[in-house]
Amino acid sequence: MQHHFLWLNKSRQSNMKKYIYVMFMAAATGFISPAFAQQKAYETTVDGVKVIVQPSGNDIVEIQAVIKGGVANYPATKMGIESMAMTALTECGTLKHDKNAFKNQLEKISASVYGITNKNYSVIKLNCIKSDFDTAWPLYVEAVTIPAFDAKEFERIKQDAVTNLKASDSNPDVAIDKYADKIAFAGRDYAKDPEGTPEIIAKLTAAETKAYYQSVLTRSRMLIVVVADLDKETIEAKVKGLLANIKQGTPFEMKKSFFRVYKNTFSSENRELATNYVEGITSGPAPGTPDFDAFNVAMRIFADKHFLDVRTNNGLSYAPQSWFSVGSTSAARFSVSTTDPNKYIAVFDKLVDRIKTQGFSAADVANMKVTYLTGFYYKNETNSAQASSIVSNQVLHNNWKRSLTLAEDVKKLTPEQVSDAFRKYIGNIVWVYQGDTKKVNPVLFTNGLNKGDSPVKN
Repeated sequence: MQHHFLWLNKSRQSNMKKYIYVMFMAAATGFISPAFAQQKAYETTVDGVKVIVQPSGNDIVEIQAVIKGGVANYPATKMGIESMAMTALTECGTLKHDKNAFKNQLEKISASVYGITNKNYSVIKLNCIKSDFDTAWPLYVEAVTIPAFDAKEFERIKQDAVTNLKASDSNPDVAIDKYADKIAFAGRDYAKDPEGTPEIIAKLTAAETKAYYQSVLTRSRMLIVVVADLDKETIEAKVKGLLANIKQGTPFEMKKSFFRVYKNTFSSENRELATNYVEGITSGPAPGTPDFDAFNVAMRIFADKHFLDVRTNNGLSYAPQSWFSVGSTSAARFSVSTTDPNKYIAVFDKLVDRIKTQGFSAADVANMKVTYLTGFYYKNETNSAQASSIVSNQVLHNNWKRSLTLAEDVKKLTPEQVSDAFRKYIGNIVWVYQGDTKKVNPVLFTNGLNKGDSPVKN
């Protein structure tokens, strides 16, 4: 997930993969804490756009305007164009304020406006103190509706983006993720990198990026989430003004696709690295399906067991990771940096085989429920996290109220449901490798213990 802060061109922090996963999952599967839930959230419709409001109980205003579609909005030849558009909204000024004037206005009231881009949607955010809302709101409307896409400033942010992309490619943690996406999702929208490539970004112009932004900024693609103590009349009036000059656009529906792996595969790139990097991708349930919560808990338990077996018991990696990557195409992922990839796959296969045979224990599931729910109560205390949870639950699950019910839904899960979800989706795996190709035996990855196909037939 890429953040475009108006006061900062944030460089990619590539060694934070697990942290990024946790924060994304806090949004994709998080829930509203009871303190907030006691104040009734509601939805309304303003000029055809769904607006979801969560009273906050504090003096902070968080507004998130969503543009749905993500990587499905553009061809592979234009990867990164939406990311550049999100940056340009605030870094290239507006028709009323140049970049510096725009920033100065916001800094006076300690407000922020920035965009987030991921594979499923983009979000344009406003965060300010309630007493400054009337000052910050017009600036937010400018950024959303009349961004200038100043050509000189666009060249500057374009060069920054190219520099960051080249730096990220030299970071093996980032490189293995991108390589895994390219191989596993070949032929699918999910193979596209929202950040683009240096070659594609370098060719983008301010004019075509502006035209692209205007093409996807439609009411049919939008969702607006408000977490604040503002009355309904004020919210509806402000949103109506925001939407006044935004066209309706053609009907849009978020499409989900199931990722099924028909056989174990192994792809490799020889790279001169201090160690070797391995990543595997396999199936996961789509948001909104019955297995989703059970599989989410299962992968969290597996992540702990994977860490214990790979690092603690066998000393094969400093930071082995497993996570459930949630989106319109969901997948389970496993990642490790190791000097002994052949031993790693043997340990991995035995662990998966043992869990498939024995299942997770009642204690495993009970403990993870507590850990999972406690963690999300903690992570969803801010207005911004509250809004992000509602956004992702609505866009991906088509059910924003899941933000309020997830705690009870997870508590009801049984060890059998969690174990069955793991067995159902963890089957054949797409493995990728970067490092010394002389140190890895591909046959061990394609013909290991875990060679049975997943029973899922989607």
